[in-house]
Amino acid sequence: ADGPRFLLTHVEDIEERKRHELQLAHRASHDSLTGLPNSAELRARLGARLCGRPPQPAYAGADTALPGPGGAQPAATAVREAALVGSVEQDAFVQGFGFDGLDSPVDLAALGDFAGLDAETLESLTGGGDGGPFDHHVHTYAPAEGEEDDGTKGLAVLFCDLDGFKSINDRFGHHTGDAVLIEVARRLSHGVRDGDTVARLGGDEFVVLADGLGRADAQDLAVRLRNAIIPPIRFEGRAVRVGASFGISWAACGMSAEEVLQSADQRMYVEKRSRSKAGRRAG
Repeated sequence: ADGPRFLLTHVEDIEERKRHELQLAHRASHDSLTGLPNSAELRARLGARLCGRPPQPAYAGADTALPGPGGAQPAATAVREAALVGSVEQDAFVQGFGFDGLDSPVDLAALGDFAGLDAETLESLTGGGDGGPFDHHVHTYAPAEGEEDDGTKGLAVLFCDLDGFKSINDRFGHHTGDAVLIEVARRLSHGVRDGDTVARLGGDEFVVLADGLGRADAQDLAVRLRNAIIPPIRFEGRAVRVGASFGISWAACGMSAEEVLQSADQRMYVEKRSRSKAGRRAG
């Protein structure tokens, strides 16, 4: 009875302002010509998968089989996954390996007794289980070098440089060159899976991030994308053609995003030099 007799409400429509903010954010992270993520966004996505801690070398007993929810697992795998305690799913995973009663962070003494590992090895594999920055980071590993596929899946980085693009710009002008870049971006985007990243690094350079691939998978993807680029591109009554050279590198913790991209760039130039000019498609 003695409370306020009136309520004043102010309502403001901010839809247009929010739309403008989203447009500005998109422009800052995407290429204006092709609509693909730009160089800054590519480095941000790649850097989010990496940390400064390099993969640990194998240790004695790493191949010892430990019981797991899906069957026996190498000790290195079990211990590495056990270090990720911190969520319900991760806790369940650890308990599936028989580490019942472990609290978060990992009880290193109990884990060491179970796996038969000394304290120094456990420290290197788990980051100490002290709640540090690596406890809940899922590390990125590169598949082993060599022709034999060890079954490891990693984050493949495919660096793509177009062959014959400069001659198209010189002969037909930048308007035609822009149309070629737009079409190449479309073909690359249609050739990858949902969740993969296709970015324009600049000029006629593109980068594809494809997670969960083995070495043979990455090679197959590069071949498919190259074949998708080769068919003629029609623009204003003419057909032009470009080819593509791909360099494949692998992201791994312990590397920076710039190091990963430089490695892929170098491999691309090796691949480009190894192919004869007759084997390249040009405009």
